[in-house]
Amino acid sequence: MAMAWASEFKEYGIASNALWPKTTIDTAAVRNLLGGEALAKISRKPQILADAAYYILRKNPKDYTGNCLIDEEALRLEGIIDLDHYAVTNGIKLYPDLFLDE
Repeated sequence: MAMAWASEFKEYGIASNALWPKTTIDTAAVRNLLGGEALAKISRKPQILADAAYYILRKNPKDYTGNCLIDEEALRLEGIIDLDHYAVTNGIKLYPDLFLDE
């Protein structure tokens, strides 16, 4: 969908990009429906997606559209490689997102 919209709206200077997390995110859905506190502890904070979206949204929409990005990739493109502070629990192996292939 992002790529189709990117093509359709590019002439108007409106960008369409997609963003997805590399790991599970500590949300109400994770805590209440999927895995409870145990899954939340091996997830990342929602702030990682907010930061990744910020860097995507500040790009020129005429030049940067039609991209499908993983949060880590979006941050890496900005030179941000230390993602440890996004972990709910420091020093623990994070759980990969349920909809991504390893």
